[in-house]
Amino acid sequence: MSIGPKNANFSIKASAMPRRAKTPAERVMPPVVYRLPGMDAVTVHSNLKYSDVNNPYLLMDVYTPPGLSTGDLRPIVVFIHGGVGAQYKPKDWGLFQSWGRLIAAGGMVAVMFTHRLGYPKPLLAESALDVANALDYIRSRADSFHADPGRIGLVAWSGGAPLLSTAMRERPSFVRCMVAFYGYLDVQRSPSHMENETPESLEAFSPISHLHGDASSMIPLFVARAGQDEVPMMNDSIDRFLTAAIAANSPLTYMNHPFGEHGFDNQNEGDLSREIVRGALAFLRTHLGAAIETQIHRP
Repeated sequence: MSIGPKNANFSIKASAMPRRAKTPAERVMPPVVYRLPGMDAVTVHSNLKYSDVNNPYLLMDVYTPPGLSTGDLRPIVVFIHGGVGAQYKPKDWGLFQSWGRLIAAGGMVAVMFTHRLGYPKPLLAESALDVANALDYIRSRADSFHADPGRIGLVAWSGGAPLLSTAMRERPSFVRCMVAFYGYLDVQRSPSHMENETPESLEAFSPISHLHGDASSMIPLFVARAGQDEVPMMNDSIDRFLTAAIAANSPLTYMNHPFGEHGFDNQNEGDLSREIVRGALAFLRTHLGAAIETQIHRP
């Protein structure tokens, strides 16, 4: 059997072949790459109807830390998924279920709900209404979940990041911080958004449009960027936002994964992915006043 130049040439060609595209399940079902002790002991309140909108998929799961005593109120972290359509039940994906357990094991109450943000038609106004309804629901029932309605953090992924715009514009006192994982922070140049939304809507739902006022009035924001993001115009929107945020002297924390793909928090095992997830967790705890655990587990 020959092991000469022919095999060497084949090896070069094979390594140059493009990677197989991942199936939807391969992207959304794996858990987040970072773990904390107690994730399996978290209590999950499932399939709560949070809205009067006539849509059977608009449901919410609430994750609470174990062992809470009467009067022990924890801050709330509300998750906002990307643009997939409510019928795909993103709250049931492994990614978000594990994030819910991670947040609850970290001493906070996690809220994951399905909303109407879609693709290619974003339905920004409809999904923004869902976000507002979800916030109203969890705040009005906070005591039932040992939650503090006055301390809320928002975490958005991908196409869900434009839905942070309402909080950036209105700056409600109960929203203490926000996190954007590889998210659109300016949709005014995004082809799918431009084809389906008015110019007024594009401006209103672009976080970059709301970087004004003095720093003390702005909501602190953590931005995580995937250096190898394959979504068109995603990193362009993040890069323009970062430039504008620095110029506005906004309270900003930024972490970049130079080798990370879209979805690196459950797709790219490695120290850098875990460092960014851990950094986002620490950011939330700091701004929400949550206790810091003394022991962590790194797989």
